[in-house]
Amino acid sequence: MAIYERIKAWERCHELCVAVYNATKSWPTDERFGLSSQARRAAHSAAANIAEGCAKKGSAEFRRYLNISLGSLSELSYTLLLARDLQILPEEEWGKLEELHRKDGGMTWLLYRSMLPKEVTHRAAESSP
Repeated sequence: MAIYERIKAWERCHELCVAVYNATKSWPTDERFGLSSQARRAAHSAAANIAEGCAKKGSAEFRRYLNISLGSLSELSYTLLLARDLQILPEEEWGKLEELHRKDGGMTWLLYRSMLPKEVTHRAAESSP
């Protein structure tokens, strides 16, 4: 088992990636190089950057890859929203994917935050309402 496979955030992002690949199979062929490709690349990037970050030396480098993963999750969220609004992705399927996305993003964010230096985490907690 690879190190990244032990990380719950990676496991969830991988699950989301598989769900996105399955959902985009039925999208119009004229979107193969558009929204389908974009959704798949963003979903893949979210999981792949967690895996790649695990192979890097030090927590700062790993955090950088988690940050990229979070950006990919945000990009995926918009791509799925656009596909829904263009009526390419049915509302019910969008809801299921968005729920997976919400959980994945939350878990990845918590992992990122847990890896911040203690003084940064402490200052952030003091300044939050």
